[in-house]
Amino acid sequence: MANPCSKATVPGSRELQTSSSSPGGAATSTKSDDGANPYEPQVMGFFKRVGMHDPNVENYSSRDFYSNLLCNTLKTHTVRRGHVTCLATVTPAVANYFGGLHGGAVAAIAERVAIATSRTVVGVDKEIFLVDLGISYLSAAPKDAELIVDGAVVKSGRNITAVSIEFKMKKTGKLLFTSRATFHNSPLAKL
Repeated sequence: MANPCSKATVPGSRELQTSSSSPGGAATSTKSDDGANPYEPQVMGFFKRVGMHDPNVENYSSRDFYSNLLCNTLKTHTVRRGHVTCLATVTPAVANYFGGLHGGAVAAIAERVAIATSRTVVGVDKEIFLVDLGISYLSAAPKDAELIVDGAVVKSGRNITAVSIEFKMKKTGKLLFTSRATFHNSPLAKL
């Protein structure tokens, strides 16, 4: 069993304390004795660079916190039965190191649009559960690019709804990402 604390200092000292839980002594957490995180200035600087000037932990502890990250990125364009079209902008908050749309943001947007699209055909008397989400990354979406995110129901039955999502450049129509989502529809429990 590994020693729970591989390096300790005298209380009140500003030296770092490293906890280790692996047999090889690899550090799993780093903090100072007074509880301050030495990486806080770098993390706060990162949030400021990506356009989140006042990151407040309480804002991101809700059940659906990533909506705040996407609210400036995704706008609804049209909604019809079995079809939802949204406009997305590649902002610095959802860009990766290379300046393109981050893969996780693509997945989050695809999930959002797929849920909205499936809700156009599945009644409110049923809950929907995401069973499968597959994404094909065909090309990068550059920073500040305008995208059209188009969701369409492929098939909807009593228990399963399948949705297809396409991400295209607004100016050129170039296909960037495709996604397929499968939802399980189940009636709400009546207790």
